[in-house]
This record gives sequence, structure tokens and C-alpha cells, in this order.
Amino acid sequence: MEPLNQKSLERAVSQKALQMGSSFPCQICVVGFLCGVCLTSLFLATLTSFGTFEFGGFSFSTISEGASAENSSSEIISMVAGTNCSFKPIIRTERIVDSLRSEEMINNESVSLLYSVWSALLTESESGESDDLQRLGVSTSRVPNAPHLENCKLKTQVNERLDKRAENETYPPWTSWKGLLAKYPAAATNEHQATSEGAYAPWITGSDEENYPLTRKVQRDIWMHQHPLNCRDPSVKFLVADWERLPGFGIGAQIAGMCGLLAIAINEKRVLVTNYYNRADHDGCKDSSRSSWSCYFFPETSQECRDRAFELMGSEEAWKKGTIKAKESYNSKQIWAGPTPRTWGDPWSHLQPTTDINGSLVAYHRKMDRRWWRAQAVRYLMRFQTEYTCGLLNVARHTAFGKEAANMVVTTFEGKWPKDAMVDRRSDIEEFVWSSHKPWMPRPLLSMHVRMGDKACEMKVVEFEEYMGLAGRIRKRFPQLKSVWLSTEMQEVIDKSRSYRHWDFYYTNVTRQVGNMTMATYETSLGRETSTNYPLVNFLMASEADFFVGALGSTWCFLIDGMRNTGGKVMAGYLSVNKDRFW
Repeated sequence: MEPLNQKSLERAVSQKALQMGSSFPCQICVVGFLCGVCLTSLFLATLTSFGTFEFGGFSFSTISEGASAENSSSEIISMVAGTNCSFKPIIRTERIVDSLRSEEMINNESVSLLYSVWSALLTESESGESDDLQRLGVSTSRVPNAPHLENCKLKTQVNERLDKRAENETYPPWTSWKGLLAKYPAAATNEHQATSEGAYAPWITGSDEENYPLTRKVQRDIWMHQHPLNCRDPSVKFLVADWERLPGFGIGAQIAGMCGLLAIAINEKRVLVTNYYNRADHDGCKDSSRSSWSCYFFPETSQECRDRAFELMGSEEAWKKGTIKAKESYNSKQIWAGPTPRTWGDPWSHLQPTTDINGSLVAYHRKMDRRWWRAQAVRYLMRFQTEYTCGLLNVARHTAFGKEAANMVVTTFEGKWPKDAMVDRRSDIEEFVWSSHKPWMPRPLLSMHVRMGDKACEMKVVEFEEYMGLAGRIRKRFPQLKSVWLSTEMQEVIDKSRSYRHWDFYYTNVTRQVGNMTMATYETSLGRETSTNYPLVNFLMASEADFFVGALGSTWCFLIDGMRNTGGKVMAGYLSVNKDRFW
């Protein structure tokens, strides 16, 4: 009787359990339990794969002792495999990751395409779109603005207007309206613009405190001196000079020599006229600009004065009267160490001490007047770049920064480029205001000129590591600094730069010296065009950088310092690994 009652009880319990199991609340509990098992097993698997998981100072270690742990893991994995649970959050995450990867791939393709399109535009002919642009299947009208490139033709036209007097005017059209704003319709009345008489030279940026003393006034006065109202006036005298071309004279020495000749011209109230420039004697300089400084920068005087000076060179009477003189009329001491013009007093006595050598600021040295004057002279000689030089800089920036610029444009483009590209008319603010902005570069940017090689005969030569030590000092104060424009003639320096992983180095793609070689031999191996173009590009890039590290014992670095100190960069300072040998 008892066994029967027991079986009846078991049957009743089983039926009750079956009823409970088939109920909806119970099913919910079972599903929840199984999902919990899924989560637990995945969490344990993650911990096992990473060995140790640390969070908030606490360490979570996986089980790794004996067979029990192995069996435990196997049982859990088997349990999860036996259940029919699908972990939807993981699937959703995988889809998001796949979507991001796909979008990144599309962006990479767009970046490469845009970079190629900009490259094609740099080389397109004047007659229309290049074959490369047509091959890429993108119309010029649908190409977004390249922030790192300049419209060289338009820029040159604007500067040409600023570098000559308007008809029957005493002064050039220098006004308080900058760049293309002078062409804005409202400018035609000239009612809102400051008069040219009191305006300063438009190629100077920054305030008086951000430049060498009297820079803006001196630049205006030099231009007026070099551009007399009437070049045929009998009182106008000339100094005609070829650029130095003795063997072993680098570009820096040539420019320094011409700075000395400009000082002589101002002291003797002559108009300086430069003549043959051997470094421009190559196929890149076309027509009348060949063998002339005007291949790279605007001429130092007007065409009328040049014509008059060359005309007087054929007059024996003009030579006797002293109306015309040549470089050969002066000895090397007068050219290289002659008196600094005193027209403006002695502004060099007020130079701000912003040059750092060996951790100390240089407040005074014996050649402060020469440093001030060479800065003024080189700034005037390089006041406006020609279309050719502008193009060289465009190519250099595009090669160095082009892909970064393309990535910025593509990632901020509304939609997908070029599919969603629309042809938009440029607004007035784009055409007349923003067009005056300088081209984009990764900023802050540090320029570094490492001079080694045969320069040891003139100055103390130090290794690249010492230059980088100075760069590190700048970054301690400005931790956002990571970009370096590196200029050097030594391949060894380029190789060493690759070991500095936390810096981004940019440099021109040119063959460099390996081993001992004189600069003259090295330049000959490059050819005249390359050996002139790439140093000038580096020079101009250095003058625009936010910071500079160099060697003041190098004439090249000395002149870069002058360009920066007349270009609004005085308060950026200058960190030098040595000092000029004449100080």
C-alpha cells in the first residue's frame, strides 16, 4: 500500500512540475538562466585569454591550476554550446565595427583620389584640364579647396600691383585694405581706405614689437629709395652688381654679399641694380628671368631704372662723373664689413634679447648692427615671391602635407566625396577675405636646419642629438609641438631622425651627402636647378615656421633668423647650438 501511495505522489509531483514548466513565467526564468550562463562563460573566456584583468587597482586572475580548472572551463563551454542562445549585442557590435572599417576604407580611397586630383591640378597646363585629371574622372569645378596650396597666378598679380606706383601717383597703392579686398567694388571709391602716404609696406606682418625695431618704416623707405619717381633724372645714380660667383660661395654668402652692396647703395644714395645671377641660369627660369634674381623674387628696382642703369653702363661720361658704378668699384672689406646705414639712427641698440645659446639669452654682441641690417636687406630682397617660387613651395607643401590635408577635407566633408560634391559659387568672404590667409601647415611647426659637413672649418659643428635636445626644450613648454620641418645636406641626419618616434619629420625629397664631401662638390652633383630650388624652399619654410632651431655660426641660419625677425617672429625666439664666429 505504501509503495502505491509513493508512486501516486511522484506522479502528482511530476504532473505539477510539467504544468509549472509549461507556464510562461517559468519559461522566462529558464531563458534568463541560460542567458546568464552565456554571459558568465564569455566573461570567463575573456579573462582566460588576457591572463590577468586589472581594474581600479584590483587584479582579477583566471583559473590556471590543475585539471579541475580545465574541466570547469570545458563544462561551461559545453553548456553554452548546448544552449540555443544568440548573443545579439555582440552581433550588433561586430556590425558597427564592420561598418566603421568599410567607411574607413571608403575614406582612404577618397583621400588617395583627392590627393591625386590636387597633384594633377599642380601640373595642369594653362590651356585646360590635364590628361591626369580627366583620367581620374573628376571635374575641376567639383574639387574642394586645397588648404595647403596657394593660387600662385592670382597672388603674383596682387603683389605686382603692390610693387609699383599707379599712374601719376607718388606712392604705391598700399592701404589698410589687405590683399584682394582692394579689388572689392567698394574699394573703387577709395573713401574707406587709408591713404598710401602713411601706409607701411604690405609684406611685413605683425606689430613693431613682433619685429626688429623700425622694420615697417625701414622697409617702406628702402622701397622708396629703390623706386625713384623718375629714373632718368640726372640726379639719380646707380650701382650695378653681379651676384658673387667665386668657387665655394654658397647661396647664403651670395645673399650676404648683396646685403652689403645694398648698404653701400643707400649710404651713397644710389639705386642698386642686380645683374647676372648664376644660380638662376637653368631651364626652370624662363625668358628674361633666366640668370636673374627675378626668377625667384621680385626685382630690387623697377624695370625703368634697370633699363636706365644698363644704358648708362655704355656711357664713358657717366662712369667719369660717378653716375654709374659697379661692384668692382669696391673692395671686399667695403662689401662684407662696410658701415651699416645710419639713415634710421641706431635701432639695433634696442634689439630684444630673444636668442638662446647654451641656455642663456644673448643681450649684446659686437655685430648687432650687422645682424639688424642684414635682416632688413634680406627681407627687402625677398619681399615678394614670383609665381615660379610660389609653385615650388606648393609642390613642397603638397608632397609633405598633402595627404594630411586631403584627410582633413574628406573627413569633414558633408556627405561622400566626390559622389556628393556640388558646384558652389564662391562667396565674397571666400574670394576677398579668406583668400589672403596663408596656406595650411601642421602647426605648431618647428623648423630645424642641421649644418654639418665642411662647415667645421668655420664653426663648431655638433651632432643631430644636440639639435633635438633643443627641440625637446621647446616641447617641454609647448607639449602640443610634434611637427618638424628638417633641412640638412646630410643623409646621416635623415637616418637618425627615424629613431625619434614621437616626432613627425618633414623634409624635401632630394639626394643628400653620404660621407665627407665639400658643399661645392655636393651642389654640382645635384645640378644647378635642384641645388638652388630646394635650399630656397627650405629657407622660406623656415621663415614661416612657429619655432626655429639652428646654428648662428652658419650664414644660412643667420639669414633665416633675419627673415623671421622681420616677419613677426621675434617673440618665437631662436635656439642656436652655437654663436656667430664674429660676435
